[in-house]
Amino acid sequence: MLTTITRAQVWRTEVDHTPGQLAGVLGPLAAAGADLQVVMAYRLPGHPSRAVVEVYPVAGKKQAMAAATGGLGAAGLPVMLVEGDNRSGLGASIADALAGAGINIAFLVAQTVGKKFTAVFGFENDADAKQASALIKKCSAPARKTVRKR
Repeated sequence: MLTTITRAQVWRTEVDHTPGQLAGVLGPLAAAGADLQVVMAYRLPGHPSRAVVEVYPVAGKKQAMAAATGGLGAAGLPVMLVEGDNRSGLGASIADALAGAGINIAFLVAQTVGKKFTAVFGFENDADAKQASALIKKCSAPARKTVRKR
């Protein structure tokens, strides 16, 4: 599988950090038929009574209205969804390439399932996201085998 990089419009809301808040945000989306690929929910550091919920994708008017019902709005950061074949050291390679280019990551959520990986990268600006896309593709490319001539 080749690595795919998709620009993602993440939807975000802040909620009280209490039981049932995540269900209240996701319920309207489920009722609208949303098939979410990404759900991130976490307590805000330094604010133990507040939490954030972020989701992707929200597609079409019906889901957008449902997202708004759940308190979600389009987040402002450039975000990319990256999917591909996993291999040992890939995350470190990508992090090193981004650091070497002076690109600051606003957030990263990554996981592997079997031999595949999925990562959601958030960046400070569009220029960093565009440059990062090329670097991530380069790092994710399959290693070329060298052929020895006799």
